[in-house]
Amino acid sequence: MLHGSHQLRVKNYKTPLLWSALAAIISIAAVACGGDLDPANAPTQVVVRPNSTVAPDVTPATLVPVPTATRSLPLPTYPDGVLEVHGGNGWLNSEPFKIADQTADNKVVLVDFWTYTCVNCLRTLPFLKEWHAKYTDNGLVILGVHTPEFEFEERIENVEAAIAREGIEWPVVLDNESDTWRSFGNRYWPAKYLIGIDGQLTYRHFGEGSYVETENAIREALTEAGSDVSGIPIGDTNSADRDPVANRVTRELYGGYERNYTQSGLYAGQEQYYIEPDSTREYVDDENYTPQQWYLQGLWTNGPESITHARSTSNLEDYIAFEFVGRSANVVVNTPGTESFDVYIEIDDRPLNPDEAGMDVIFDEDGRSYFTVTEPRLYAFLETPEFGEHIVKLASDSDDFAIFAFTFGINDGGI
Repeated sequence: MLHGSHQLRVKNYKTPLLWSALAAIISIAAVACGGDLDPANAPTQVVVRPNSTVAPDVTPATLVPVPTATRSLPLPTYPDGVLEVHGGNGWLNSEPFKIADQTADNKVVLVDFWTYTCVNCLRTLPFLKEWHAKYTDNGLVILGVHTPEFEFEERIENVEAAIAREGIEWPVVLDNESDTWRSFGNRYWPAKYLIGIDGQLTYRHFGEGSYVETENAIREALTEAGSDVSGIPIGDTNSADRDPVANRVTRELYGGYERNYTQSGLYAGQEQYYIEPDSTREYVDDENYTPQQWYLQGLWTNGPESITHARSTSNLEDYIAFEFVGRSANVVVNTPGTESFDVYIEIDDRPLNPDEAGMDVIFDEDGRSYFTVTEPRLYAFLETPEFGEHIVKLASDSDDFAIFAFTFGINDGGI
């Protein structure tokens, strides 16, 4: 989760390690993956999805350099039917359609691969909204292809709620089996593919940023289609403003063992996590934290996609903790039950100050900082006024508290 135009997430195969072997090497591996990530060098954390069907000879999940995936690379020519919607598990904001029918109707199609808990995807939404408002009447069709990372993101009601919450007005197709993802040969969230009226790719970009470049590509494609966009002002923001002091940021941290037992995983910092999958164990936090990992106190269950609090408590005695480096922090939380619950946040063993609170944080009458989980989504809980290093703890008394991922940022002004 890194800086500038190179912020993206990569989807790839997972390569499971034997649990016994992993438990034996955890102390060594924890040191190996605990170094600081330098945004200047832009490695990005691979995202592993269990049913991903990328070519089987692809290197297992690892830290990889972010590709410069813009018009500087030669664009391939695709056979008919490749740059097309395949399968589909429901449509929102539109009746189903084919990309080929849109381009045959002299429309330019911008395909946006996204998933609603991906913080990098959310950061691009203001620009997509701007382009939708400015260019729809001039022949631009934005198509969101929602390829989920987590199982709960496959549910159309959850995607529908996210679309309403984020104010997305363009068509969205659910790609739960990754059929369209595979057809495009895509590997990244977010990824944008611009298709001209000849049905061929005219531009593509992976990750955040390059917004002026992308808008220029849209304008060129619309001009080639016969639209006059010369009177429409072009945006002047090419990327988010990064904190000028920030020189590193905590990597994305996953709760479930499907990500933890990969070569780029080992997000859990305690050995007992790796003894057996789907097991409920008592954890003791000795407060000896390794960077880039999380630690537990209390009774927790390690599941395939999440780490879940395994008992109801009354005094917030169980928690998850980690060393945080950056400006902002978010957490993807799901509730298996139907009841909402509160998650309390501490930074350096105290509640957040109001100027440190993320957009989802509220304060109780005692000044304690918390957010209320009402639906499965990303919750923005921390936004510090300055770049720094801190110890962060999250606690809930609910046994529905299921943590899927933490994401972090170094941008000015939020997530």
